[in-house]
Amino acid sequence: MATAAAASLSFPVISMEKLETEERGAAMEVIRDACENWGFFELLNHGISHELMDEVERVSKAHYRDHREERFREFAARTLEAGEKGDDVKDVDWESTFFVRHLPASNLADLPDLDDHYRQVMKEFASEIEKLAERVLDLLCENLGLEKGYLKQVFAGSKGSPTFGTKVSSYPPCPRPDLVDGLRAHTDAGGVILLFQDDQVSGLQLLKDGAWVDVPPMRHAVVVNIGDQLEVITNGRYKSVLHRVMTRTDGNRMSIASFYNPGADAVIFPAPALVADGAAAEENERGEGGAAVYPRFVFEDYMNLYRRHKFEAKEPRFEAMKTDAAPIATA
Repeated sequence: MATAAAASLSFPVISMEKLETEERGAAMEVIRDACENWGFFELLNHGISHELMDEVERVSKAHYRDHREERFREFAARTLEAGEKGDDVKDVDWESTFFVRHLPASNLADLPDLDDHYRQVMKEFASEIEKLAERVLDLLCENLGLEKGYLKQVFAGSKGSPTFGTKVSSYPPCPRPDLVDGLRAHTDAGGVILLFQDDQVSGLQLLKDGAWVDVPPMRHAVVVNIGDQLEVITNGRYKSVLHRVMTRTDGNRMSIASFYNPGADAVIFPAPALVADGAAAEENERGEGGAAVYPRFVFEDYMNLYRRHKFEAKEPRFEAMKTDAAPIATA
């Protein structure tokens, strides 16, 4: 599709070193446009060493090959057999995945099949990704006109910690991509997501202007996407967008997605500075701000709903939080 092809060519990519030069203003404008009109952008020169990223990729691919590939083949055989018989397998995702929790408490030591080296590499990578996520949040604060640290503070909840974890996924080749998706279309529930994806095997797509657009694989890049919570906090100025992973007949795509989300008891609501009673006059003149159109809720309550309705439209989830949320203290 021509529209999708054109969009792929203009996919927002930011070299973070430009933020330290006279090109900062232009780079910040790319981030603003990406958050408001794409829901995704890609970071280069982000400060995480290429050597560490290469090692994360190496050990993750080796772990899949040594510990998960055989189990996936059994799943794949059952899924293909069912699909070829005419059973509906559209509610199945063609992926092999496990989840590492970092904050508020790590489960890294408890995960099976990980050797000490893999654990150490993932611990180091998580530390670097956490710092990058917090830097990104402050860049978003700057673009939004919010006080530095506002988003991090909102995410911290009463215990002073976000919920932070990493989903390690493999998307092996699929002989029947017409039968099953790699990962069904969805928006992400949380705050800001930082993805280290395979630069050789594509498959991630986002929905823009009614067309599916490829997220281009780039060596040593980190893809950032906006979650539902940032849509709420920005009162809709930023949008979480539908994205999916397509199956391919060749290549095993690696995906390491780190989710920097609010703490379980964090109270999420539109930032007062971004609604009419707190917005700057010039923002209102541009048609920004306005009354709060998103509810106030506790993040854990939203997650409980999201787990049941992940692959459905996000708008009914927001409406449900308006209807079902109990009064929340604001002090």
